[in-house]
Amino acid sequence: MCQIAIYPGTFDPVTYGHIDIIKRAQEIFSNVIVAVAHNPHKKPLFSVQERVAMLKKATSGMKGVEVCEFSGLVVDFAHKHKTKVLVRGLRMLSDFEYEFQMALTNRKLSPDVETIFLMPHESYSYLSAKLLKEAASLGANLSNFVPDFVEKALKKKLKTQP
Repeated sequence: MCQIAIYPGTFDPVTYGHIDIIKRAQEIFSNVIVAVAHNPHKKPLFSVQERVAMLKKATSGMKGVEVCEFSGLVVDFAHKHKTKVLVRGLRMLSDFEYEFQMALTNRKLSPDVETIFLMPHESYSYLSAKLLKEAASLGANLSNFVPDFVEKALKKKLKTQP
């Protein structure tokens, strides 16, 4: 039985929806590696080091959760960490097509690595980092969506953007 799962993503920034998926994965697996992707194609607002730091702070009290960065193929990262399970969150039906394509591509690249999908609590099912960045840029209160330290970092970062 696999005891380690990898939850890969950009996490730009981490939201309560992400944290909910980590907690759900933690109920199934003894160790969850939250893998923060170097993904220059997405043009993240926060550096990978900032995203890792925010996730470490957000998960600091969670037993069996490790946060690290990775680049390259997630299936290679899974092999390096001797696991065969990737966890992905599905919020809405709109996520399904992209996640399904990614899971099938990963399966083709590495048939021994499986992707499991977890759904966040309904109260987080509509959250997206992109939407939150837009709301933050307009001065919205984000306390229901992200930890306080993430909201502060997000608003500070957006203030300094041209």
